[in-house]
Amino acid sequence: MGFWDWLTGAGAHPNATVGTPPTVGPQYSPGDPDGVEILTPEPATQQRMAVIVPSGWDGLPAGWAPQWSASSNFEDTVDTAWAALDLNSSVLSSMPVYRMRNGQILEPTSWMTNPDPTIYTGWAEFSKQLFWDYQAAGEAFVLPMAPGADGWPLNFRVIPPPFVTVEMNAGIRRYWLGGTLDVTDDILHIRYKSRTDNPHGVGPLESGRNRLIAAGVLSQYVNEIAEGGWIPPYFLETDARMSRAQTDELLEQYMASRMASFGQRGKPGVLSSGLKARSLQLTPEQLSLVDLSKWNESRISVLLGVPPILLGLPSGGDSMTYKNVDSLFDFHDRAGLKPKVTHVMQALSGWALPRGQTVELNRDEYTRPSLLERATADEKFVAMGALSVEQVQTMERFTGSVAAEALTGGAGG
Repeated sequence: MGFWDWLTGAGAHPNATVGTPPTVGPQYSPGDPDGVEILTPEPATQQRMAVIVPSGWDGLPAGWAPQWSASSNFEDTVDTAWAALDLNSSVLSSMPVYRMRNGQILEPTSWMTNPDPTIYTGWAEFSKQLFWDYQAAGEAFVLPMAPGADGWPLNFRVIPPPFVTVEMNAGIRRYWLGGTLDVTDDILHIRYKSRTDNPHGVGPLESGRNRLIAAGVLSQYVNEIAEGGWIPPYFLETDARMSRAQTDELLEQYMASRMASFGQRGKPGVLSSGLKARSLQLTPEQLSLVDLSKWNESRISVLLGVPPILLGLPSGGDSMTYKNVDSLFDFHDRAGLKPKVTHVMQALSGWALPRGQTVELNRDEYTRPSLLERATADEKFVAMGALSVEQVQTMERFTGSVAAEALTGGAGG
């Protein structure tokens, strides 16, 4: 039974057996010998599923549990990786989307405005979720919610990777939603890096997992230092043998002396009884391994295709320099964003559109030159006959909302 049949209720689930109605929820008893009954709902009027939430229930074999785990929560990552993922995903989701065929812009489809109005506020929310999973998990899954009259997906949404089970069978990938529902014929699987012997995609954070662990440990270490009280830059030393009570009393007296002189600049502390103040060999900055943390986090940023300087991190002292801010954004676009856009949009085009049509993102806005630079270039193009005045007006959106919608696919600018 295909996903459309299951979605519309056309037929019983192939694993259905007669028995006691199951108990659904996070707590369930796998391997119930009495069997289970899977109740198929009546066909929905709108032929759409409001939400997909796989959960275990009494009677399911233990191996059928939803494929989620604590390590699958890609939102719970170190702040540097989160910042890089957020930057890339936010920029890509803000790019206007449009449909092309043979170099001509076509009227946008409804999903180019909002792939699923029941869950998304617009294309930007869907796109950000899609690119986030693609980078963080190394793979993204898209599942149709309802078919259009032409047979192509009318609405679809991103499915979190932990909800999808992927297996390689005779060199062909097979997919199950929640470990039970076969969605092989319907799902779109976009892999960051793929291999013919690996059912899953591999993302950049997989290669940098040791750096992520190290960054997390260092961050936790700094937190523990702060929570335990900041380490003073010196300590008191004496040759005399002192009891615990004497040591505590001495410290109390010294701290009282220092507090009494608070606000009186230049007034030194007083030491007696052979006490000496010694500086610590390691400063608080050295104890928190600041330099190592910055280098480690810079490498995480590079793995995700973001120049470290965009996240306020050092570039590692390499020879790469940027003439100005425009050059920095141009490098980020060409080396980091363009490959991701090309890969994801090509996969989405082949899955959601007829052959010969493509869906693309307008990346020009991210690296768009200043108005003066554009005007100078447009003047030269008009003079050589490459562009007309009307085309320039359309490109600069000087002729109203109709031209703007034709240029951007109606998804905003």
